[in-house]
Order: sequence, then C-alpha cells, then structure tokens
Amino acid sequence: MTTTQPAPQPTEEPTIGRLVADTTRDFSTLIRDEIALAKSELKISARAGGISIAMFLAAVFLLLLSIIMLSFAFALFLDWWFAGTATSFLIVFGVYVLVAVLLAWIGSKKIKQVKAPEQTIESVKETTQVLKRG
Repeated sequence: MTTTQPAPQPTEEPTIGRLVADTTRDFSTLIRDEIALAKSELKISARAGGISIAMFLAAVFLLLLSIIMLSFAFALFLDWWFAGTATSFLIVFGVYVLVAVLLAWIGSKKIKQVKAPEQTIESVKETTQVLKRG
C-alpha cells in the first residue's frame, strides 16, 4: 500500500494592497527593532560615559587640591628662604594673577581665530534653492 500525499493547493497571487500592507508592517517592525537596539546600545554607552565623566571630575578635583597644597608649600618655602609669611603669600597670589592674565590674553587671541562654517552655510543655501525649485 502506498500513501500518496495530497497535492499542494495552488496559492493565490497576493494583491498589490496585500503586498503594500505586508511591506509596511515589515518595515515598521524593522524600524522598531532598530530603535530598540539603538536604545540598548545608548544605555550602555551612557552608563560608561557617566562613569568616565565622574572619574574625570574626581581627577580634576584632586588636581585642584594639589595646586592648593603646592601653593602653600611654595609660599612657605618663600617664607623660609627670604620673605615673611604675608609677603610670601602675596608673591604666590601675584604669580597666579600673572598666569590668569596670560591665559586670558592667549584665549582672546584664539577666539578671534574662530570663524563661521562658510562652506556649510553655502551648501545649505544651495540645497534650499534646489528644494525650492523642485
């Protein structure tokens, strides 16, 4: 005895409306999945970035504390070497003021070198004109 399998039923040709609906559904699912993947990756990156920023801020804080300690040591060294305590601290203060003035002067020179992104502005204007014509 042989068993015969039933012949496959001919499938109907999908309509254009059905194809569009399936494509829209699949595209929507794909976009949703991509957004979910991006969210999970960004969550991990944001956590690592937050930890990195906290470590950097702690390092900057410790550096500032060390500058204060170095300032006291320098003032006490000047006191021991030739000047009185008040004069030593005024010398350290003067050095910091001179460094601050120098940094401000260099910063003002550098800020004058900042220019607008002319090529980008021109490109955006051209794109806008093309879109208006189209």
